[in-house]
Amino acid sequence: MTVFECLLLVFLVMCAISVTLSKNLLNSIIIYMSYSLVMSIIWIILESPDLAITEAAVGAGVTSVLFFVTLKKIHAIEREDSDKESSGQQKGGE
Repeated sequence: MTVFECLLLVFLVMCAISVTLSKNLLNSIIIYMSYSLVMSIIWIILESPDLAITEAAVGAGVTSVLFFVTLKKIHAIEREDSDKESSGQQKGGE
């Protein structure tokens, strides 16, 4: 196993752990996208281009877009922005 493959696997494990520990939904989706992209690179290294294309298209593409649309529909993105603005105003007003 090469050093590059070991780095990819370590990054993959770090992404999986950080998604579970992240409190921000938007950050979790972005980390999930990076997980899918790294996984597609690993599939290419394992000489399985069909799985790599599927992982990149479905994992990083379609699923992430669906997650973003869901966050927009439940107004989670706007709530996070307004929470940051209100906490910034409270800190500045003290």
